[in-house]
Amino acid sequence: MSQRPRVVITDFIAGPLEMERRILGEIADIAALDASSEDELLGKIEDASAIMMYHTVSITAKTIDRLKDCKIIVRCGVGYDNVDWRLARQRGIAVANVPDYGTEEVADSAIGMTLALTRGISLFNSRLREAQGDWMFTQAAPVWRLRGRVFGIVGLGRIGSAAALRAKSLGMDVVFHDPYAPDGRDKSLGVRRVESLEALLAEAHVVSMHCPLTPETYHLINAETIAQMKRGSFLVNTARGGVVDVTAIPAALAAGQLAGAGIDVLEQEPPPADHPLLVAWRDPQHPAYHRLIVNPHAAFYSEEGLQDMRIKGTEACRRAMLGLPLRNIVN
Repeated sequence: MSQRPRVVITDFIAGPLEMERRILGEIADIAALDASSEDELLGKIEDASAIMMYHTVSITAKTIDRLKDCKIIVRCGVGYDNVDWRLARQRGIAVANVPDYGTEEVADSAIGMTLALTRGISLFNSRLREAQGDWMFTQAAPVWRLRGRVFGIVGLGRIGSAAALRAKSLGMDVVFHDPYAPDGRDKSLGVRRVESLEALLAEAHVVSMHCPLTPETYHLINAETIAQMKRGSFLVNTARGGVVDVTAIPAALAAGQLAGAGIDVLEQEPPPADHPLLVAWRDPQHPAYHRLIVNPHAAFYSEEGLQDMRIKGTEACRRAMLGLPLRNIVN
């Protein structure tokens, strides 16, 4: 009797696995490793017919080269920089992502951070809790009306487009930079396109990051590009941690170049306690204490979104194992 195919969930999901078994139970066994590092996969993943991975671990050559008969690696999320998809392609292994599971949630979070920062909501709450200053609107002055202000989007994919529509509904003038967005997307959404990042930074009141992490976008926002932003503007990142060099943010807040920043993602999660961003954020004497919002890579989360992520990732494995046409292949 031949051994049943095996699907391995590397991380994040520990169980129960009712959703996954409902989709795959008739054709495969399912195991959730709940690993916190790639080294923990050793000896547990080599015979997998399909792999589902989230964001806690990476899959590099040392894992891919041990796979015996894997048909697909599914990154259950949008970004796929934590899997060596190029090597997987060379080994004949498809890599897919789940590009639409958290579109609404991340766009909502980007706009939520924007409102909390630009309306002074977070700053008021922080300063009043610390009994600092007068019980007056002047705590956050100057606060400008959002209607007519420029909302700059870097990366007009699914989530960037959803954020654009939300910003438009607030009456903001939405401008975007994305060299890979097809012609006409600006017209279909009713937004403006600029051909350079510099042009976007020069006019945006809020810069919201929605691009993938690639060698081209790594630290796209840094001390130099922050200096090109309008003085007193705001930065929001709900994309990938590596697209912003966050070590430049404390100095920019202290100098007033940035009036506030909302950061949902960091390059290392959780970050070390001595991370420069966190040190400033926790220092009552630093402007970041009141003007910086830090979230734990939570913009994607809703109960419905988490369910979508698991179901769509599992369905991708099922298609691969049954020889059906694959979707959302990134390699």
